[in-house]
Amino acid sequence: MANSFFAAALLLAPVLGAPAPAPQVTIPASFGPDSQISASIQPSTTGYRLEVNVNGYTSATYHGPYTGTPTTVGAVPGPTTIGASIPAQPLNPTATYYNTEGVPLNPMPAPFTPAGGLGTNGSLPRYMVESDFDFESIALGLYQEWIELDLFHDGLARFTDEQFDTAGLGPEARSLIQFMANQETGHSTLLTNMLGERAPKQCVYNYPYTTVREWIDFMQRVTRFGESGVWGFINHLDSREVGQLLSQSIATEARQQLIFRQMSGLTPMNVWFENGWPQSWSWTMLAPYISYCPENTTRLAWQNFPTLHILNNANINRYSPNDTAQNGSETVGPRIADPSRSNITGSCENLNATGYGCGPAIAHNKSEPLSFPGKKVLFQWEAPGSPVGPNNSYVTSTTAGPPRFVGWSQQLNLTYSPLTVTGNNSGFTYQPKGFVYDGEGIINGTMAIMLTDLDLFVTPFNVSLLNPHIVALGLYQAG
Repeated sequence: MANSFFAAALLLAPVLGAPAPAPQVTIPASFGPDSQISASIQPSTTGYRLEVNVNGYTSATYHGPYTGTPTTVGAVPGPTTIGASIPAQPLNPTATYYNTEGVPLNPMPAPFTPAGGLGTNGSLPRYMVESDFDFESIALGLYQEWIELDLFHDGLARFTDEQFDTAGLGPEARSLIQFMANQETGHSTLLTNMLGERAPKQCVYNYPYTTVREWIDFMQRVTRFGESGVWGFINHLDSREVGQLLSQSIATEARQQLIFRQMSGLTPMNVWFENGWPQSWSWTMLAPYISYCPENTTRLAWQNFPTLHILNNANINRYSPNDTAQNGSETVGPRIADPSRSNITGSCENLNATGYGCGPAIAHNKSEPLSFPGKKVLFQWEAPGSPVGPNNSYVTSTTAGPPRFVGWSQQLNLTYSPLTVTGNNSGFTYQPKGFVYDGEGIINGTMAIMLTDLDLFVTPFNVSLLNPHIVALGLYQAG
């Protein structure tokens, strides 16, 4: 009976195999004996995904910038666009349920089964995307999984055992990173199968780090926007089945982000709630690190915002973060998620002092926080129109007017502070003070920050309504 059930599921929802990503070590042939989702191995079609072996690890032969001329420019459009933006609407008139009795109010469809829920009527699940929204969202997720698969392997192959040991990451830590890299094999296979034959392929990437600590820091930033980008759209998916499997993969990503924070010497958990972002935010953060993609790779519909540079973004490698330079020089480069520079005077990396050290550890308490309410935060922001992303074929854009506010997106809140403009595309604000519940500060961790032309009220389920008002987007290291 079970075998016929799963066979029927495959007939109803045919799935296609994933291309073999080059850096992986072992490739699963299936998801297990009772899986409804199959996998098969396909040859690489890129022509440049060769592997090199360094210290027993594998990575791509090239990581660098795109040097050609794009043949296609801009986000992929639909057949037509209905409006300039989606207007805010009143409360859904059917959202009226409220239980004052504390017991089921409606007939149960089966024993121990309260009425309601989606996908609970016994119909056979179909683990495939069900709309353009689903396809574009999961395609973005696959772009994310592909870069993580390459990125996690790359540092292991790039740096020597001695460099890892100096950074406080011994063989067991490297083995854990290797395992996290292999997790991305499963994640990329899963998302490929839920998309079908037009699933994006793995690309070539251009990374900003030159040291082990910068690599680890970069990974905690990449997994931050990878995780938050999924939390932002997962409950808007038309396919509840796809959302189910995606949640089981993104729960792993959340653990990866926590572990990379520990390896960076940051507090592993410093918020009560993780934050969800619209797809265009995570695509804006991801795209600058993709150089080349194979010909005919599926393109995305999401927006790329101009970059917001935080000039005094705290350097996580300083024992006194408030000594971070005020001119942006302590970030390794100009891209939106570039890590803190690690080769500095005043490093906390090998400092064995409670409250000041920042070597890899289960947890650290900071005597001097990376940020605090009232901190003056300095900005410069780019104008729209810059080429970005795979083959430089996307273009940053904004539909907003002049910037007036700074939006801080963290936990359950999007909080605003006034922006003071001091010159051409430059200004400052003061980090606001706010609380979620019971004195828990809103602003902490690795988080999204943006300039807006309006202090629009949004909540976690409709935060994408803010997109037309965003002038520039950045990544803030609050804690």
